[in-house]
Amino acid sequence: MVDFLSGEHAAGMTHAELEERLHTDGMRLLCQLLQDSLDLRASREERLDEVTDADSHLRGWAERGRQRTLATRFGEVVVTRIAYRARARADLNPADAVLNLPVEKHSHGLRRLAAAEAARGSFTDAAAAIERATTVRIGKRQVEALAAAAAIDVDAFYTAHAPDWSADDDVLALSFDAKGVVMRPDGLRAGTAKAAVSQKLAGRRSKGEKRNRKRMCEVAAVFDVTGKPRTIADILPEDPEAAQTATPAPVTSGKWLHASVTDDAAAVIAAGFAEADRRDPDHARTWIALVDGNTHQIDRIHAEAKTRKITLPVVVDFIHVIEYLWKATWCFHPEGDPNAERWVRAQARQVLAGRAGIVAAAIRRKATYHGLDPGKRKPADVAAAYLLAKKPYLDYPTALANGWPIATGVIEGACRHLVKDRMDVTGARWGLDGAEAILKLRTLISNGDFDQYWTWHLAQEQQRIHNSRYLGGAIPQ
Repeated sequence: MVDFLSGEHAAGMTHAELEERLHTDGMRLLCQLLQDSLDLRASREERLDEVTDADSHLRGWAERGRQRTLATRFGEVVVTRIAYRARARADLNPADAVLNLPVEKHSHGLRRLAAAEAARGSFTDAAAAIERATTVRIGKRQVEALAAAAAIDVDAFYTAHAPDWSADDDVLALSFDAKGVVMRPDGLRAGTAKAAVSQKLAGRRSKGEKRNRKRMCEVAAVFDVTGKPRTIADILPEDPEAAQTATPAPVTSGKWLHASVTDDAAAVIAAGFAEADRRDPDHARTWIALVDGNTHQIDRIHAEAKTRKITLPVVVDFIHVIEYLWKATWCFHPEGDPNAERWVRAQARQVLAGRAGIVAAAIRRKATYHGLDPGKRKPADVAAAYLLAKKPYLDYPTALANGWPIATGVIEGACRHLVKDRMDVTGARWGLDGAEAILKLRTLISNGDFDQYWTWHLAQEQQRIHNSRYLGGAIPQ
């Protein structure tokens, strides 16, 4: 490489051409250095007097020169070591344990690259990115398998590690939502798969039929909130000038995310509460829950709170309330009428003041007064019914006075970032295991825990693949 750079040919190359040449040649050099190091290890490996497996069987036959291939970030190398053998039993290779070699051909370095790139984009794009970075060509299926292997310890990692932050004076907020993921037929839940099979026409859907190709991904968020008491005028100011002096929204920090396409809502909500328990094991802080109004989620939240014997106020997203009011206003105003916006604003201020029941009654009276037929007044009736059904969770005066959030922006953003941005790629259809692995990796990265997890994951691999095969879990030296 030095001779090439000092020659006439290199002198006539552009910097881009030099970069490309050095990248390719440099990888070959690094591969050769790694191979030489492994060969040196092999030449220095001494035969052990005694190697006993986990079942107390002594390996009395040692065979030198046993080889295996390892695909690394620099290229393919050959690992040579001593194999300790016994009849009808798998070989033991203590040198593999010292190197912490994986079961598969690809190194942990390639696995880490595959995990990072597959979490970012499609498996095909991930394979291309790995080749650009390393000059190593790896197949799409191999990328998917490596990403799945990389995510195997995520749940155990969060069970074993307590959060690093402490926010004793802040409110502890929990929020939950769901987002559909397009699945292959074998990844659908039983009810969805049955509905998909019962579709009347093969080529297109009949009137009223759904596509039935999605499985719900449940998402949980736990975060700290520094309360900032606000008033109705801070949320819906009377004029534009007042908006400039409005108290800003509460500040959130320490966000932790969890998403799963295999677990149901009950399991994901339980995981969110487990994370809250890790942050506040004595339940000394104020806990709140933010939801979009899903009844099943609210029921599960109450069940988890009851199990832990805590009082947990549930706040329904104010943005969802406004959307119902907008649907109702078109029953009374023509499209584009400025009075429609003023009406929504007036009703929203009433809801913020804790008068959701009064607003619901007023909507129904207005629909009756205008003599609307059942079809025309349906959006108004739906909005009124929603306000009455969710009234216990529309205590915005208390939320604003205590400085709590009244919108689910954190979990909405999580659903968009964790699920939609990656899982909703055009044309993608997911298998259950692949989707779950990618979701785990994306949550790790979003939580800022990937580097810490990777160190812990490699330690788990050492124990699982190597140490557990030897008597007493100790690698013979």
